[in-house]
Amino acid sequence: MDIDAYAAAHRADWDRLDELGRRGSLSGAEADELIDRYQSGATQLSAIKTTAGSTVTGDRLSVSLSRARLRFTSAGRNVASQIPRFFALQLPAALYRLRWVTLAVFVAFTIVASLYATWIATNPQALAALGDEATLRQTAEQGFVAYYSENPATSFAGRVWTNNAWIAAQCIAFGITGVWVPYVIAGNAQGIGLTAGVMFAYDEGDTFFLYILPHGLLELTSVFVAGAAGLRIFWSWVAPGRLPRGRSLAQEARALFTVVIGLIIALFVSGIIEGFVTPAPWHPAVKIAIGALALGAFLFYMLVIGGRAARSGETGDLEEFERGASSLVAG
Repeated sequence: MDIDAYAAAHRADWDRLDELGRRGSLSGAEADELIDRYQSGATQLSAIKTTAGSTVTGDRLSVSLSRARLRFTSAGRNVASQIPRFFALQLPAALYRLRWVTLAVFVAFTIVASLYATWIATNPQALAALGDEATLRQTAEQGFVAYYSENPATSFAGRVWTNNAWIAAQCIAFGITGVWVPYVIAGNAQGIGLTAGVMFAYDEGDTFFLYILPHGLLELTSVFVAGAAGLRIFWSWVAPGRLPRGRSLAQEARALFTVVIGLIIALFVSGIIEGFVTPAPWHPAVKIAIGALALGAFLFYMLVIGGRAARSGETGDLEEFERGASSLVAG
């Protein structure tokens, strides 16, 4: 299909559709015309998407169709009706597409953190460079545990949630640079590795895992997913395939932006666990089980529900109005 010729042939119809969609009020005849033009435009958009994928022409027509649809369906009802679809299909599908990159980020993080931990725990000179003996011992034997209970649980949970959500959002927003995600992942791996090294050097390795695992399982997995999303956006620009770089980047970024919402929720849960469960005087097995259950629920949502959604054709793209005409005209 020659997109330019196709657009030229239907430009007058699309302009009329856009005009009607922008009007403050419509007569009965104009309302009927709007619906007719909407149906035709949806069919034409479907043809464009099938033949050429995401295009500037298709994006503009999609906006006009979205505006038109809101004229003959309730805007509030439309938004509310999209919430179940978002959480049942769009979000899990977007997460599922990141599964292998997330695994790669996890492996890289684990290697870097393990190397730092081993280096600090087995090298007295490296350990001494972090501080004096008294300070390091106090940190390992008291400070590490006290960190999770020295502030009120509610404010502590809120602080770690906003901090981690900001890190995740940065990974996705600045992923296009190609360097921000490795920088953030390496920095966090270094911090975890150094802390673990100090704890193991003073025979507090078990304490380290008992206080990291309850919230860290879900928290770190969320950071890995954010890093994977950022890298995926960067790669869509480096290797766009058959699409122009700008279109490939826009398409990938638009789909993966849904991940931000999912990670904000996941990090909220991990923040609650870190604020209320990690410092609780419960049996370690109970606290770790709660963290494992939270991670298991997230992975089930990402891999099982997300896999089912992806196999049904869902991509995670928020532009639901770009679907075929038959799914849109039901109202």
